[in-house]
Amino acid sequence: MIPPCRGTCNRDTVVVSSLIGWSRELKEVVNVKPKAMTVRVDPEQAAELEAVAEVEGVPVAEAIRKAIAEHIESRRRDEEFQARLRASLERNRQILEKLAR
Repeated sequence: MIPPCRGTCNRDTVVVSSLIGWSRELKEVVNVKPKAMTVRVDPEQAAELEAVAEVEGVPVAEAIRKAIAEHIESRRRDEEFQARLRASLERNRQILEKLAR
């Protein structure tokens, strides 16, 4: 369960949670500004994306955000990805511990 928002909540309010055990982790609500990103796509893919967004009645940026959210969610359910993620976290933990000495 996501804790209720304190103060002002708007479209810049995001839920931050851990990728590993994300459904069991405490989730916290923080206010952040959206991060601007540039994505280069070939003209055919751009035309297809624009057509999909138009048919769905949403801006292209919203269609992209939805696709990103769906991709991240699919990684959360992917056991092989989760195993690689845990291995990566362990490698990085070991490196950070060495650096902290």
